[in-house]
Amino acid sequence: MNRHVTRRVFLGATVSSLSLSNNGVTSGAGSDQNLGVDQKKTGWIDAHVHVWTPDVDRYPIDTRRYSVDDMVPASFTPQQLMAECQPAGVERVVLIQMSFYNTDNSYLLDVIKKHPGVFSGVAIVDHHAADLPTQIEALSAGGVRGFRISRRGEGAGNWLTDPGMARLWKIAGRHGLSLCPLINPRDFAVIDQLCLKYPETRVVIDHFGRVGVTGEIVPAQLNSLCKLARHPNVHVKTSAFYALGKKQPPYKDLLPMLRRVVDSFSPQRLMWASDCPYQVQGKHDYQSSIDLVGDHLESLSKTDRQWILRDTSEKVFFNKVS
Repeated sequence: MNRHVTRRVFLGATVSSLSLSNNGVTSGAGSDQNLGVDQKKTGWIDAHVHVWTPDVDRYPIDTRRYSVDDMVPASFTPQQLMAECQPAGVERVVLIQMSFYNTDNSYLLDVIKKHPGVFSGVAIVDHHAADLPTQIEALSAGGVRGFRISRRGEGAGNWLTDPGMARLWKIAGRHGLSLCPLINPRDFAVIDQLCLKYPETRVVIDHFGRVGVTGEIVPAQLNSLCKLARHPNVHVKTSAFYALGKKQPPYKDLLPMLRRVVDSFSPQRLMWASDCPYQVQGKHDYQSSIDLVGDHLESLSKTDRQWILRDTSEKVFFNKVS
């Protein structure tokens, strides 16, 4: 049975509908039963996944911006996620707070707590909150290692003068936490300036900064992304292949962009991610995403491949913080 998905997160204000693949999704879709994950040092890490539950009574969504109709698929729990991940050799995952929940990170924290060692988290906070330092301390104690920042398609220009944003960058830098911008290519110059102001703060740019989301890899945009490599604390997620370039598995049209960011940032500052559940919808599948880095990027050495598929994410998101 085909179901249709509203995708607000990746494209900002743009809404797209896709068909969800049922491959690998277990029965009892709303269940958060024990994952039974055998932790192995050699297992890969997926650095960007969203999970949510249909239990909106226990975990209410932000009804100012969303309704339950936006929760499509109706459920994407850790059990459903690992049915996709484990066959591809992925054993740990970085969970990105789902926008349905806004700054209520309860579900994210509960999933991390229930499956120790399997998940790390990237939360969303209100950077204008008076108790921001206390919130960040509590979140980091609960397994959060980064914070997502986004202007939801409006552009990031005001981040340079926003006192709350300045405080967030300073706190993150002080405690070894990451800031994860969901941005467009036009925002690279803003990130460049923020990195100059806060060089101690680690930055992890989601989805190549959306270079290629229009269907074309624009050289000037890719150049702007790679310019950020001059900041040693900037990392990039090689992720969301389903939404970039030709948007066709096996995504080999993205190989030139991948090679360019490898040359610019080095594998030690790149991390692969799927952006599930969106990577497993319609014609797209999980294995094709990991294969682009694991098999098709033939110029990588075994060590380089391990950095992108595991070690960079482990260093950044499964580390101890001060």
